[in-house]
Amino acid sequence: MKTTIVTLLMGFPLLGSAQNPVVRDQFTADPTARVFNNKVYLYPSHDINSPVESLKDWFCMADYHVFSSDNLTDWTDHGIILSQERVPWGNPEAYSMWAPDCVEKDGKYYFYFPDAPKGTKGFAVGVAVADRPEGPFTCESEPIKGVSGIDPCVLVDDDGQAYIYWQGMGLRGARLKANMKELDGSLQQIELPARDGTTAKRTATVGGQAMEGLPDGFKEGPFAFKQGGWYYLTFPWVRTEGGTETLAYAMSRHPLGPWDFKGIIMAEHANRCWTNHHSITQYKGQWYLFYHHNDYSPTHDKRRSVCIDKLFFNADGTIREVKPTLRGVGTTPATDRIQVDRYSDIAPEASIAYLDTTNCFRGWEAILPKKGSWVRYDAVDFSGITDGYVAASVKASENTEFCLREKSATGKVIAKFTVTVKSQNGAFRRNMSGQWLTLTAPLQYTPKGIANLVVTCDGPQGVAVDWVQFKNRPKYFSPVATPEAQPDNQGFIRRWKLMEPLKKDIRSNIVFTNSYLHDVFSRELDQLPKLQKKGKWHQLDSETYNVKLFRFGELYSGQTYGSFFWMETVIYCDEDIPDVRLAAGSNGASAWWLNGERVLLLEGDRRMVEDDGMSPRLTLKKGRNLLRGAVINGPGLSDFCVRFIDENNRPVTNYTIKNL
Repeated sequence: MKTTIVTLLMGFPLLGSAQNPVVRDQFTADPTARVFNNKVYLYPSHDINSPVESLKDWFCMADYHVFSSDNLTDWTDHGIILSQERVPWGNPEAYSMWAPDCVEKDGKYYFYFPDAPKGTKGFAVGVAVADRPEGPFTCESEPIKGVSGIDPCVLVDDDGQAYIYWQGMGLRGARLKANMKELDGSLQQIELPARDGTTAKRTATVGGQAMEGLPDGFKEGPFAFKQGGWYYLTFPWVRTEGGTETLAYAMSRHPLGPWDFKGIIMAEHANRCWTNHHSITQYKGQWYLFYHHNDYSPTHDKRRSVCIDKLFFNADGTIREVKPTLRGVGTTPATDRIQVDRYSDIAPEASIAYLDTTNCFRGWEAILPKKGSWVRYDAVDFSGITDGYVAASVKASENTEFCLREKSATGKVIAKFTVTVKSQNGAFRRNMSGQWLTLTAPLQYTPKGIANLVVTCDGPQGVAVDWVQFKNRPKYFSPVATPEAQPDNQGFIRRWKLMEPLKKDIRSNIVFTNSYLHDVFSRELDQLPKLQKKGKWHQLDSETYNVKLFRFGELYSGQTYGSFFWMETVIYCDEDIPDVRLAAGSNGASAWWLNGERVLLLEGDRRMVEDDGMSPRLTLKKGRNLLRGAVINGPGLSDFCVRFIDENNRPVTNYTIKNL
């Protein structure tokens, strides 16, 4: 009997930016990475929180997923390829689906996995076969005879001969037959040591041979590969009594040894996570070490997560020790959320912490406690930023200042953030007491190509940073490209000279009464001659009939809520156009002046509605007409729309809009 395994949750994309760990929505351990069809396929085991009391504090694994990526940054979860209920010979309640492997031969994909057999103790190794690396896989009805143990690994040599390695009474290896499902060679009966202190003799039928030349100490999880004429046998190894696992290796000129032990690939985890387990693969000219750590389960090291770091060889073929990093591998697009807590380097006084210790999958924050603190995140690709600004998720106090810089803590400033509590609306002020804020800032400078990004604390108060993300300005506006424009076919004016907003402390728009607005608009109008010279103005064409002032403020100054906006445009008429009315709508209150005379006031807590208010009858005079507007808003998303209509409520379009 064979059982076909149906792949579930096919093609579910996982958002990632190449930080460690690389899978962020579930526990993944014991990663085997293979390159098939110019992609990396990742076959890990799947740690879960145990549903049975007996495994509450032990490894608990019920199924396998497969993931794929063509850049080691963005991973797709192809779903479950095998579960314990679908293994014909396995115990469906054992939760013992430990470290697997998958290899390709002659167009078929062979998935090797350990499981606990029905009715007996110990482990066996089975095979499932598919036509594609992501399945569906068909499971063989019986495990491989002679392989009694865990952690299978298969090496297919240059001549097509396959070898299998596993952990069982030490590390063992054997040739596989051409069908990839049976050992090639005789089996033998060996006597096993007594179990649980009993004197009862036990025997097992095993194949292959013990791997000779390896160091003393506990070893498991073999992974074998070939490079430069050398065979490498790599394995987790406990080198000291009471210690935790390192990753170690040996070399040979023959696939089954004897082996010459060389040393350590990765030292023990600093937090004493008991296990490590790995694979090594080359992709696009670079070698990589895939391994695991308990990043998302800091208090329980039986729930692990896959990490990746680069691996290098010395001239003699030996492997340089790999230092685990939080940054991981790959290049992060600037348009992704850049998790700076997964840093490449950090100031001595700076640190990271979990965002939520009750749900570690939420990730971490980088804490910069004082002026001069910094964190660096390498290899950010800015090539996609053409007209950008930047957003940042931070916890900040009043007068906090922080910068994004290129290359180093003293490098060129990309963007600068300043948080001033009194300039924000009431809702924003309440957030200052330890809440996360999403702030935006314009770019002072855009790096070219791939650059290292550094976040620095530049003010007297510290700052905690979750992520930063660079964005291109949406096409709310376009720079003016012609000296003249026309109203659109509905008569709406889209070309405006806009001044970057003034900050106003407005807790609620219910204050927008007639008398309040009369005072505010009169006072600001008196100040306008100074602002004509000192204010920052932008001549822009709106992409939509409703001019989105909130987005204008967000993109050009970082000022959004609690704002006062000025806008101006110049209308040229070939002749007088009498009996027209100004029709306007605004989110927030607004006032409108034509040739210096106020002609319309929209008061109260408005929502932007087309033709929400209309002026008395007006005349657009021959020649130049100056139309000026002002919008004030507190917590809302500011915008407006303006046009002229005639006596029959038809749009007026027979005029020209010129640049100021």
